[in-house]
Amino acid sequence: MKFGVNTMVWTTQVGKKQDPLFARIKEWGFDGVELFLSPDEPANLAAVSDTLDRLQLERTTCCVLPRHANLVSPDAATRARGVEFLKKCVDRTADLGASLACGPLYAGLGVMTGSRRTEKEWQWAVKGLRAAATRAQKRGVCLCLEPLNRFETYFLNTLEDAARLVHDVGASNVKIHFDTFHSNIEEQHPAEALRAVAKDLGHVHISENDRGIPGTGHVDWKGILKVLQEIDYDGWLTIESFAQPEPALAAAAAIWRDLAPTGDDLARQGLQFAKGLTRRLGIR
Repeated sequence: MKFGVNTMVWTTQVGKKQDPLFARIKEWGFDGVELFLSPDEPANLAAVSDTLDRLQLERTTCCVLPRHANLVSPDAATRARGVEFLKKCVDRTADLGASLACGPLYAGLGVMTGSRRTEKEWQWAVKGLRAAATRAQKRGVCLCLEPLNRFETYFLNTLEDAARLVHDVGASNVKIHFDTFHSNIEEQHPAEALRAVAKDLGHVHISENDRGIPGTGHVDWKGILKVLQEIDYDGWLTIESFAQPEPALAAAAAIWRDLAPTGDDLARQGLQFAKGLTRRLGIR
């Protein structure tokens, strides 16, 4: 397995100011970083890529659809903007030298209708994701779809439904993104739910049940890691949380208190825990 950390632990903006942060990430022992990505952020892809190349840090990206680019909107123009948004993120992912983009790539973040998803919405998501997957296939990028908890989206909450969406899209470069925080809320038995979708798994985010430092709460880490070992998962274990998030991110993720003293503490301690437990379990 490879160990990564999402830059949202510290910030949603990445530029020259983050060069010292990237150096610390490398020094702590991470294999790579996950960059929050949009059509405008990071502003200078070449500079970020050069810094990561120099530090020998691999990279993945994560994206969220804004409300005005929602793949499951009843407005056709909004859905079209969603497809173009994803295509742009795919291109920027490839330009950064990354081959994996993850996140809730199917619906506008925080959009709630007050009802269950509809079959029309499902088909809109399938159509939009197929278009994005075609672009991603050409650019060598895998799209990993993340089910979120019910308080952040109504559209996709469980791994079982994520597997159905992946199958309906029907592209070899579209897979499931598993997150320990969201599964702790939505799955009765997260490790067993993970085992059931093993063949479609593409990416793993780790954070604690309160979205804090991995290893400080009640997530079934041993159970989850043993499943990953059993299925020969050799992808990323990426720490994704928000120690002291910026106001817009705090509002989107409903975080109203500090989850760690600093982002550095969250990343460093989380990595120590994850590496230590994988070693004790004999996982490489």
